Amino acid sequence: MLPLVSIITPSFNQAHYLEQTIQTVLLQDYPNIEYLIVDGGSTDGSLEIIQRYADQLTWWVSEPDHGQGDAINKGFTHSHGELVAWVNSDDLYYRRDTVSLAVCAFREHPEAGMVYANGLKITAKGLLINWFKYPQYDLKDLLAFKVLLQPASFMRKAALEEAGFLPVESNLLLDHELWLQIAARHPLVHVDGFWAVERSHETAKTISLAAQFGSDAFVLLDNLKKDPLFDPTITRYHDEILAGIHIFHARRLIDAKQPGEALRNFWQAAQLHLSSVRRVWFKVLQALAGMVGLGNFTLFALNQYRHIRNRPQRLVVDAMGIHWSDS
Repeated sequence: MLPLVSIITPSFNQAHYLEQTIQTVLLQDYPNIEYLIVDGGSTDGSLEIIQRYADQLTWWVSEPDHGQGDAINKGFTHSHGELVAWVNSDDLYYRRDTVSLAVCAFREHPEAGMVYANGLKITAKGLLINWFKYPQYDLKDLLAFKVLLQPASFMRKAALEEAGFLPVESNLLLDHELWLQIAARHPLVHVDGFWAVERSHETAKTISLAAQFGSDAFVLLDNLKKDPLFDPTITRYHDEILAGIHIFHARRLIDAKQPGEALRNFWQAAQLHLSSVRRVWFKVLQALAGMVGLGNFTLFALNQYRHIRNRPQRLVVDAMGIHWSDS
């Protein structure tokens, strides 16, 4: 019998993107999905969108909550699937067989607590920004804040429960904190395919709160040092892990248009683990360019190269499915 897969979408005032998210879940070719939407009491027309699809949903609610983590956990507690995932209301599944591929990966790797694949990032209008192709990560890599594309990740419900669900007190790093808790208990398995899409826009936390991510990561590391599940790995790979967090912070500071602080963090990372910085040389170059007012030009040049290489570049969700268009 095919395992039941539970998909949760948390949403709050994202009517502009919500319908496309819903459509990419309902377009999935896997026959045994339950879909749950947890709305935080939106007032922007989201409720009307959800109601249009209500007969295709297993469960939905629209009521005030205590933030994203609380909303997603509410969906988890109402779910019944052996496998679970969430896709935020501004993100998308990239393929109609994303869920089918995730189920196959779990069948091939019964030891896995979580499987994840590659993904891509688009603008608010659906224009391609970048492809993200990941290697196989382990606990050390996640501690060094090599982050995953959240909607391209699926979990066993049992592993989620062992990990304690999402930390509701966390705002910026809640998905990564959950991945860490799962990785400390179960193997992660990477699948080499593109499964999901993250949408970048000015109201997204990764843009509007970019400068705060790194500070939260340093605090999280200090807390994890006190946990016997994590302390042996942190002690063994301390310099590499700390360098990774400085790099993570630097990348977010570039997004926050603070190139000087970004360079300071790249320098601190280089003192700890030089090879880690060498792997992100272009981001160092981008920060240097930002110091002389050329950061936007560097990003523009990179995006132009990506757009030319990957045309057509506008992602569309319609009756034809999920596809790229020139228009």
